[in-house]
Order: sequence, then C-alpha cells, then structure tokens
Amino acid sequence: MESTRITTAEEFENTINNGVCLIDFNAPWCGPCRAQEPTIKKLTEDYSGRATIAEMNVDENQETAARLGIQSIPTIAVFKDGAEVERFVGLQTAQTLVNAIENHL
Repeated sequence: MESTRITTAEEFENTINNGVCLIDFNAPWCGPCRAQEPTIKKLTEDYSGRATIAEMNVDENQETAARLGIQSIPTIAVFKDGAEVERFVGLQTAQTLVNAIENHL
C-alpha cells in the first residue's frame, strides 16, 4: 500500500483537516528521504483506516513548505484536526513515528 501523495496546497489542507495525519515532506533527490520510505510505507499499512499517512514533495510544493517553515528534509509532521501537534526533522525510527501517531489518536 502506497502513502497518499499530496500535490497541491488544497489537497494538503483537505488531508490535515480530518483526524490524525502524518505527512512526510521530502524530495526525490534526498538520500535520507529515500531511506525513510520503507518506514512510511509500513505506517501506511499499519494505520490504514485509523490515521492518514501522506507524502509531499517540497520541490513541487515550495509555497506550502515555506508557509510551514520547513527548511530541512525529511521533515515529518503530525497534524490533528488541522493543527500541527508534532514535528521531526531528519531520518526517524519507526518507533518514534508510531509513538507520535499513537499519542494523538
């Protein structure tokens, strides 16, 4: 199962506004972002129907990334009902991200 790819600011807003959502802000050329992919894919499977797991390419969505103050990638943010509740910068362990999701479900 693939995570949701967010491609526009409108999709981003619609995605974060309902329940718990983890978004991986990344870029195709970013080595640590690629290393994070298996963890994101596993979270997508594990939280299907309970939380939204999504990805956003910061190169294609520079305005949204700038508005959120994302300066390094990967940045992984957890949102609950439209509000950012946690943020991680750099490569994260699966357990760190599971804990973050569970804290807000």
